[in-house]
Amino acid sequence: MTSKHAMIRMQQRGIPVGMVDYLLAYGTERHDRCGGVIYHFDKSSRRRLERALGRTMVRKLKPFLSIYAVCRTDGTLVTVGHRYKRIYN
Repeated sequence: MTSKHAMIRMQQRGIPVGMVDYLLAYGTERHDRCGGVIYHFDKSSRRRLERALGRTMVRKLKPFLSIYAVCRTDGTLVTVGHRYKRIYN
């Protein structure tokens, strides 16, 4: 389930819904210590995505591999954005 806020942020930031689906399926998750989960693409998740979609498709999606998504523990997508900083454990 996606919140209204997340839909607005996806539209404002130019992030396709399909990329968020790939992120939630193949991305690495980190707990944010506030009850949420942060999904992002790291080296291992990019490899998983490449095995699933193929190398040429992942190259085409490269501008969108620096996105992140924040979900609540019940699975609701709260927000999405572009990463400009490293996500630590």
